Amino acid sequence: MNHVLIVDDEADIRDSLEAILREEDYAVTTTGTATEALALLRDAPYEAVLLDIWLPDGDGLDVLKKIKGTNPAEPLADSPEVIMISGHGTIEAAVRATKLGAYDFLEKPLSLDRTLLVLRNAIKAHHLREDNQEFARQLAAKGSVTGQSVPMKALRQQIKLMAPTNGRVLIYGESGTGKELIARAMHAESLRRERVFVELNCAAIPEDFIETELFGYRHGAGGPNQPAEKRGTFERADGGTLFLDEVGDMSLKTQAKVLRALDEQRFYPVGASTPVHIDARVIAATNKDLEEEIARGNFREDLFYRLNVIPFFVPPLRDRKEDIPLLVKEFLQEFGAQYGRPRVEISDAAITQLKTYHWPGNVRELRNVIERVLILNPKATRLEPKHLPMLVQRTDGMTAGRGGNREEFATLLQAREAYERDYILKELDRSHGNVTRAAEALGLERSHLYRKMKALGISIGE
Repeated sequence: MNHVLIVDDEADIRDSLEAILREEDYAVTTTGTATEALALLRDAPYEAVLLDIWLPDGDGLDVLKKIKGTNPAEPLADSPEVIMISGHGTIEAAVRATKLGAYDFLEKPLSLDRTLLVLRNAIKAHHLREDNQEFARQLAAKGSVTGQSVPMKALRQQIKLMAPTNGRVLIYGESGTGKELIARAMHAESLRRERVFVELNCAAIPEDFIETELFGYRHGAGGPNQPAEKRGTFERADGGTLFLDEVGDMSLKTQAKVLRALDEQRFYPVGASTPVHIDARVIAATNKDLEEEIARGNFREDLFYRLNVIPFFVPPLRDRKEDIPLLVKEFLQEFGAQYGRPRVEISDAAITQLKTYHWPGNVRELRNVIERVLILNPKATRLEPKHLPMLVQRTDGMTAGRGGNREEFATLLQAREAYERDYILKELDRSHGNVTRAAEALGLERSHLYRKMKALGISIGE
C-alpha cells in the first residue's frame, strides 16, 4: 500500500484529503506543522507528500529543500515525491518549488480529480526512480572486478586509466574468465556511464540473423511475422557503449560491414536507403588468438587494428587461485540471497579443495559449482569438502570423465555432464577448435553448442 503524508495547517483540508485518499486505498498520515512533518519523514518511508507552502512554524519550501537534499537533480535515495499546495499560489512560488525538486504545484481550492491524478503520477514516478536506482546498483555490482591477486590489481588499474577515454578496447581471455565483467566495469567508469550499455554475443547469433541484429532493418525487411522495423545493437548503443562478445566468430562478410560502420560512424539498416549516424564506444572480446586467425584467413587484419586500440588480457582462474576465497564469498552472498539462505559459510578445507582444481571453465565454472552446491545441500549452513562435486574433489587437476570410471561420480547428473563434456571436447579436438565444424559433426546448431559449452565450462583453447 502506498503511504502519503499530508502537511497542511488547515484541519478541514487535512481531514477531507485523508478521507478521500483512504477511500482510494492509500495509507495516510497527517500533520499541521513543519517540525512534525520532518520527524514523521525520518521515522517512516513515504511515496508522496502533499505539502502546504504556508505552515505555522516554517516555510513549506524549506521542508521541501530538506526532503530533496542539497541537489534537487539527484534526490535522496528514499525521498518521496512532493506535491506543493497553496491558497496563495504565484508563478514565482511554483517556479521556485519546481527548481527545488517538487513534482507538481496545486492551488487551493483543490480539484479532487486533478489532485488524485497528480498523486497517482507522482507515486508512479517515485517507484520508477526506485527501480532505476536499484538497476544502477545492480549494474555497478555487475561491473565490479573481484580479486586481490597481482593480475587483477593491474587490471583494475588499467581500467581506471583507460575507461575515461573513447578508445576502442579488445579484451582477450578464455571462456568464463569474465570478459563481459571487464567491459561493464569499463563502461561504469567511462564518460558514457549514464548512457546505455548494449551487448551482443556474435557466436550465439546464427549467420543469417547477425546483420539484422547488428544494424537492424526497415520497411519489413525482417521477414514475415516480424515488426515493420527494428533497431539494431549499433543504433541502440548510440551515445553509450557497444560490447561485441566473441567477435572472432563473425563471418568475413559481417566483419566487412562492421569495419565500414566503425570507419564511417554510420551504417545502413537492412532495407533502408538513408544511413543512421552513431556515436558509440565499441568494446570487443574474444577467446581466440586473432593474429593466428588472421594468418588462417578467418579474421580481417584491418578490423583487428581498428578494434585493438587498447588491448586487455583477463587471466584464467588457474593463474590467480588466491582470488578463489573472495569469489566464493561473493557467489555465496549472491545465491544465498537468491535462495533465501544468507548465512551460508564455507570451510577452509573446502576452499583448499577448490584451489586444487584446474578450473578449465574459469570463474563461470566456479560460480556454477557454488550455485549447484547450495541447491543440492539445502540444509547446510557451512560447506565442507564433502559437499563439493566429485569433479572438484579430484586432486589430479584433470576433468572428470577422462580415463575415469563410473564409481567417481556421486550422481547420474554428474556422470552425464562429464560424458557430454568429454564427447564435445573430443569433437572439438577433431575439428581443431572450429566450433562450426564441431556443431555440424554433433548435429547441433552452433548457438546450441555454444550454450552447451558454456553450461559445461568448456573453453575453446582447452
